[in-house]
Amino acid sequence: MQDTFPKNSANLTHLDNQGQAQMVDVSAKASTVREAVAAAQVRMLPETLAAIQAGNTPKGDVLATARIAGIMAAKQTSNLIPLCHPLPLQKVTVEITADSELPGYQIQATVKTKAETGVEMEALTAVSVAALTLYDMAKALEKSMQIEAIRLVTKTGGKSGDYFGA
Repeated sequence: MQDTFPKNSANLTHLDNQGQAQMVDVSAKASTVREAVAAAQVRMLPETLAAIQAGNTPKGDVLATARIAGIMAAKQTSNLIPLCHPLPLQKVTVEITADSELPGYQIQATVKTKAETGVEMEALTAVSVAALTLYDMAKALEKSMQIEAIRLVTKTGGKSGDYFGA
């Protein structure tokens, strides 16, 4: 059968010779320690921030619920993102910090594993779901909150090397 996808697609690891999506075979890669940190922010009115900080919200403990949701999301990433490898996670932390300058919350997730592929998607999923949960838990107070700046901050380990973003 003739290849229908361009020959220069060899560096596109998620596509086969016909251009069909495939899960990358990482079985030949070394199992190394890999860590990724992702961040996001949720912008809100100062009154909403004050209510969350005071624990005065209709749905209960906003920050604890968002933190747990982020951790659980990291563990479920391969079920949510097509072609993402299921990984044995050794560490998942989600930190949610009040930022009166924003105003709102800064969210940071750190995910670590010893595996054949990285944990960037797990860290990004963790901050995304933590931010969505924070929104859900506080939407009775304010529907105009904004989830912003979801990004990879750093990643270490693996063949592609380290990344230190903004």
